[in-house]
Amino acid sequence: MSIGDKAKHKAEEAVGKVKETTGKATDNERLEAEGQADQSAANIKQAGDDVRDAFKK
Repeated sequence: MSIGDKAKHKAEEAVGKVKETTGKATDNERLEAEGQADQSAANIKQAGDDVRDAFKK
């Protein structure tokens, strides 16, 4: 994967963390859950990148 894709996935993870933290601070369960889901999706994408990189070597 390109460095741009990896950076994009890290940014998605950061956005998810912000949403989760904001949801907790405002007692908004929907926003908190959305943030957790965004983080999980970003982590899965990052894991996929790592697997692809391992097979390229």
